[in-house]
Amino acid sequence: MAEVKKEQEKNVIFALDIGTRSIIGVLGIVEGRRFHVLAIEKQDHGQRAMLDGQIENIEQVADVAREVVARLEKRTKIHLSRVCVAAAGRALKSEAASFTLELPGIQTITEDIVNQLESGAVSEAEHALREQSEAQHDQYYMVGYTVSSYRIDGYPMSSIRDHTGKTLEAEVVVTFLPREVVESLYAVVGKIGLEVASLTLEPIASLNAAIPSDIRLLNLVLVDIGAGTSDIAICRDGSVVGYTMATIAGDEVTELLMRALLVEFKQAEKLKMELGDKGKIRYTDILGLEHETSPEELRDMIAPAVTSLAQEIAKRVLELNGKTPSAVFLAGGGSKLVGLKERVAEELKIEPARVAIAGNHFEKNAYAEEYDLNDPEYATPLGIAISAGLGLISDSYVILLNGEPAKLFRSGVLIMRDILMMNGYHYADLIGRTGANLSFTLNGERQFYRGALATPPVILLNGEPAELTDVVHAGDSITFTPAHTGADAVKTLADFVGKRYDGMATINGAIAPLDQPIHNGDEVWIDGLGVVSGRVAEVDEDDEEDAAPAPAAKKPAEKTQRGTRKTANQPAPALIPLNITLNDTPITLPGKPGGEPYYLMDMLEFSGLDFDHLDKPVELQVNGLPGQFSQVLANNDNVSIR
Repeated sequence: MAEVKKEQEKNVIFALDIGTRSIIGVLGIVEGRRFHVLAIEKQDHGQRAMLDGQIENIEQVADVAREVVARLEKRTKIHLSRVCVAAAGRALKSEAASFTLELPGIQTITEDIVNQLESGAVSEAEHALREQSEAQHDQYYMVGYTVSSYRIDGYPMSSIRDHTGKTLEAEVVVTFLPREVVESLYAVVGKIGLEVASLTLEPIASLNAAIPSDIRLLNLVLVDIGAGTSDIAICRDGSVVGYTMATIAGDEVTELLMRALLVEFKQAEKLKMELGDKGKIRYTDILGLEHETSPEELRDMIAPAVTSLAQEIAKRVLELNGKTPSAVFLAGGGSKLVGLKERVAEELKIEPARVAIAGNHFEKNAYAEEYDLNDPEYATPLGIAISAGLGLISDSYVILLNGEPAKLFRSGVLIMRDILMMNGYHYADLIGRTGANLSFTLNGERQFYRGALATPPVILLNGEPAELTDVVHAGDSITFTPAHTGADAVKTLADFVGKRYDGMATINGAIAPLDQPIHNGDEVWIDGLGVVSGRVAEVDEDDEEDAAPAPAAKKPAEKTQRGTRKTANQPAPALIPLNITLNDTPITLPGKPGGEPYYLMDMLEFSGLDFDHLDKPVELQVNGLPGQFSQVLANNDNVSIR
């Protein structure tokens, strides 16, 4: 009679750590804000089906994972259907980039503006990565990013929200993972009939197990040393601020022993595990000859590999952290390597006591009756389970993006912008770009036309309109339609004189047809173009009658205003003045042609401030409230620009 198994309930967490050397499965439930481990199973790969943390043979890895699942199901009598996994740090790419956002004028920096700035910087990093890629079809998932610095009008700032300024800059370090790392992981899980319930990065998972949140205000580093890679995560000020990886790990030591002693891989692994033993160590080489050595001789033999590993770890930590950290925790099977802890401390130039083997803090978030969890090898599988079970990653269950499960990497809260950028959308998709502006001179007078505004994106969260800064929770559904770039500003000669004009018009000194587009920086001259109130007159395109040319304009007196202008023989509209108080002084402004309104930005030239030599932010207020540059002014408004 077949054994009856109960289905995996919602509170049952199954974590699978697919490592280079072995696969470890951990099953448990959350009880009182701690993860209660019910069962652990480990199975080594029979062959080298993985290389440096990356799945090479999907079928072989799936066979081993299937064995681990079967043992756990037999032990717990639970039929498993969902699994929490973590992507290895192999081939993690970190790209630094900067982005400058020019605001229309000095204004208060809102969360939306910060969002635009950071999104632009991330997109610059993505663009740089694509240019460096050897194969144009290479694709990467954005894992996350860290802002390394902000600037407002050239001044460095640690935070810019609620400050005021015009020119904003952000420098970021963005981390990417090749898509094949993620896709192969999903392929293995699919082959064993499971659904991915959560996905995070191995260094983040290990950090969640080894470094409790209550000590993350300190600048701490977690180095998870596996067989193929050494994954690194850094925390400070209460959160994870960066992650990277070193391309050398435990296999470097194993391969050195293989070459030095002429032994096969499994024999070299066994010798590596015996480095801390006492007494003589015996082994047989590939020629069948028996040998005898001592742990001291083996330690001397592997010293170059241990030094290289310690140097690479220290180099990566200092690059990412920017300085020496307060302390370092070593996790993973490779952390047990004799002498490594001391060498890492030496390379980082910190006290040996400040480099420790992870495990002492596991009990704060996890416990078990029949297992000793204080083993650094459990850092990743426990971390995956703890991250999902205790809500340390917000994607414990599926989040849908346009009907498909979104791929998510992050610890802590996820906002809409993060999810979209992690799934391949870019700055222009999220924010949209205004069409290109057009600037040229017409009969000696500068003309300026703005490009059309972008069509904004459509974002729905569970069917309701949402913002890029909205928090997204497990089980939510997102519908996203990208923004569209606005049309570029376009002008031809015919826009100014009509399609039937038979006089002479030149662009940059050369006679040009009326339908020729005008480009930025062009010098345009049109004979006989009329003047209305000192401004160049523009003919309506739809006017069927040719305009009677007025005397040639030689020195137009002031800047052309945007919009369609009437022919020279039409009367100018009434000009309505505006009365306001500016910086406690009443002023009257002449009406604009066409009845156009005055905007707050128009007041800058009357404020008395030298905007080319500002040494501090400018505060804008209208009637005692914060003002925006695009704000329309009304009669009797009280304006302050200081």
